[in-house]
Amino acid sequence: MKHRIKRINTLKILLICILLVFSEISGQQDDKNDIPIYKRNPNYALQLGIYDVYKTKQADIVMLGNSLTHGANWNELVGRSNIVERGIPSDVTEGIFERMNYVFKLKPKICFLLVGLNDIYNWTPVENIYFNYVRIINLLKAKEIIPVIQSTVYAGKKWPNSEERNQEVIKLNKLLLEYALKNEIEFIDLNSNYLPRSITLFFPNV
Repeated sequence: MKHRIKRINTLKILLICILLVFSEISGQQDDKNDIPIYKRNPNYALQLGIYDVYKTKQADIVMLGNSLTHGANWNELVGRSNIVERGIPSDVTEGIFERMNYVFKLKPKICFLLVGLNDIYNWTPVENIYFNYVRIINLLKAKEIIPVIQSTVYAGKKWPNSEERNQEVIKLNKLLLEYALKNEIEFIDLNSNYLPRSITLFFPNV
């Protein structure tokens, strides 16, 4: 009988330990879920650290966005010397909103904005993405920086769930185009076939 009681007590202790471990793991998972998406991106802190040591004090044009922006040398691409690139791979609209000071410190005249697809692939509702977009544009306008909206590009066919996700891209671009027309903001359709032949036409003489 005593051995049986001991076994029961041992099982109770083991069960309590398992429950405590499970609670700790669950708590860690909850903490992770509480971290904003943009902060989970290892590129984010890395790029901000690099921005802090860059020597450029002023640029007339800022290219702001995600990996599509980050992946080009814009001065060489369009034959200028007054453009600064501020793209972070895998960045989302909330991440851009939180790092707008890195745009403002350059005192640009124009800011080209390209973001949204990573939000969509993180299952962020289109309405929330649009809300963040408007917040970013309002910050630019408050600093008397001319915003230029670039359409969110379609996901490639090799991307998972690309057809479904591209339906969200269409919804977002529709909202952005309507907003641009209503507020007299330049809107560049990057999904248009003719764009590569005329990209330099979208850069004002500043």
